[in-house]
Formats: sequence, structure tokens, C-alpha cells
Amino acid sequence: MKFRKKPVVIEAVQWTGDNTEEIKLFINDGRPWIIKNPDILTIHTLEGNHRANKGDWIIKGVKGEFYPCKPDIFEQTYKPE
Repeated sequence: MKFRKKPVVIEAVQWTGDNTEEIKLFINDGRPWIIKNPDILTIHTLEGNHRANKGDWIIKGVKGEFYPCKPDIFEQTYKPE
């Protein structure tokens, strides 16, 4: 069987490495942040901690959860509203 993804509007911010404060405000979950180096950011997700690299998008999901997404996947999946 084939399925089509339902159209849903999401909020997302691309992590540039220079906008860590913007990401913190976007997620605003009150948890401590882990930055292993200027190129790696750890995001707390429903499935545990996930690594985000510079250029990755941080997405707020339909249930308010957050997760990182690689730029190429983001471009294939989403378009600006």
C-alpha cells in the first residue's frame, strides 16, 4: 500500500552554529543544553537525545515535540508557507 503524508504546518529553525540562543528560545523546555563543540548540539526528543549538526533544522512536531532534521530531507519534505 502507498500513503501520502497529511499536509501539516510545522515550525522550524535552522541551526547555523551562531544562533544557539534562538534555538534555546524556540525549544524553551527548561532542560540543560549539551553542546559538545560549536558544530554539535544535542536536542532532547521523545526518543531520547539526538545530535544536530550545523545546518540541521530543528522542527517542532505536531505534539509539541522537537527533533533535528537534515537539510536535504527538510527540503524534500517541507516548503515555506
